[in-house]
Amino acid sequence: MFGLPKSTEINKQLPKKAIFEKFKPNPADKKLFDEQINRISIVAEVSPQTVNTSPGDEVKAIYVLLITMKTKACDKKNVALLSKLIDQKMLFALKYEDEIQFAAYRTGRVLISESKPFDSWELKLNGLDLDSIWDNLIATIMGISLTKGKVLDETIIENEEREKLMKQIAVLEKNG
Repeated sequence: MFGLPKSTEINKQLPKKAIFEKFKPNPADKKLFDEQINRISIVAEVSPQTVNTSPGDEVKAIYVLLITMKTKACDKKNVALLSKLIDQKMLFALKYEDEIQFAAYRTGRVLISESKPFDSWELKLNGLDLDSIWDNLIATIMGISLTKGKVLDETIIENEEREKLMKQIAVLEKNG
């Protein structure tokens, strides 16, 4: 799935009820989660057991979760909630009809990719260990150009600050 090696494929349902029972989110978070998310499945595990790579200092495994959505948009709170509740590196494939948007939690932020047809996503595992594979997956999926000498997290923060400044400039030009 998503161009990943066959050896990474798994199909394990994560019942919402089990998530609610184990992690006990507050009623507002539970309601939002239930309104938007229909089903959650773990569809891939990228780890030294499934591909020929070594663990990283930070990343021991990367999981791809296919989340079937009830709505086109996924509130970032739902991605953050899952990321905080389940202490693993996860890529969320948010599926609505036949479109997929990827989401990930990184540097205290929820990053969401563009939406593309299900079949057009090809995830490439580039890197010497799981740390670099994780960084490269995030950069590629989210369309982040890595600046030489800068780590991915710094680039994400700089891009966010640049976007804020561009919006402020646009407002000033419009009003000025």
